[in-house]
Amino acid sequence: MSSAYWVSLLRRVCFLGGVSVIAVSAASAQFALSPVESGSNAVSASESSSNTFPLVAGNTTGGMEALPAAPSAAGSGGGQAAGSRVHGLASHLAFEAGGGFSGPTSDSSNYITWGGNFTVGAGYRLSPYLSLLTEYQFIDDKLPGKLIAETGANGGHAHIWSFTLAPVIDLMPKSRNDLYVTGGGGFYRKVTSFTDPEPAEYCDYYDCGIVYEATVVGHFSSNQGGWNVGGGFTHRIGGTYNDSRMKLFAEVRYLNVDTPAVNSSPNGLGTTTVAAGTKIIPVTFGVRW
Repeated sequence: MSSAYWVSLLRRVCFLGGVSVIAVSAASAQFALSPVESGSNAVSASESSSNTFPLVAGNTTGGMEALPAAPSAAGSGGGQAAGSRVHGLASHLAFEAGGGFSGPTSDSSNYITWGGNFTVGAGYRLSPYLSLLTEYQFIDDKLPGKLIAETGANGGHAHIWSFTLAPVIDLMPKSRNDLYVTGGGGFYRKVTSFTDPEPAEYCDYYDCGIVYEATVVGHFSSNQGGWNVGGGFTHRIGGTYNDSRMKLFAEVRYLNVDTPAVNSSPNGLGTTTVAAGTKIIPVTFGVRW
């Protein structure tokens, strides 16, 4: 065979080889790109799914209608934050209620004797150790026989109303049994009354009759400041993990009311004399939370 034949055959082989190489390269490139494109499509589908509203049938055009979007997370978080603030404020509120008895010190025993007391209070717990309470207290004590006899009356009593501010310091607030100290001051009103039995008509379901009631026939009063100081013991009740806020308490205070001296004849009764100052020791039992 001539050399021209071999040259022509060589050209054909080279041409076919080049075409084969190009075809294989193109197939390889398409195979390599397929996973990426599939992944890209998957991502697009995912994004489309995450951005798509829930659909319902019923569109007259054959399409689908979007449901309203769910409330945003920001709105829900705002509600939770407001609820947390309200709960936090409520957890700092403090209350108390109790009652007991009271008696005078030796300085005031000639002008007032034993009786009872009632106390309620509310305030704010600044920390586990410190609370600030506004307290209302009512004291009902009897009068000594000698003082009543000076006026010519048959009986009498002394009433003391007060509104005070009283900080309370707990010494062991996390313990089931705790000790605390307290004290404060504020406004006090004292009314000393003298009574006589007066007839009054009394009726029940069957008939009516005359009874005798102790009626105030003379009194004197004063408004002034005062202060108190004392301490007490509390016992926590309830709570599985010793976390209850309710406590039983028992306390003793020293009360000094700055009442003025009195020398008068109340409502025409006999002249009576009372020294300045009223000093009482109230003992109170109750509950705090």
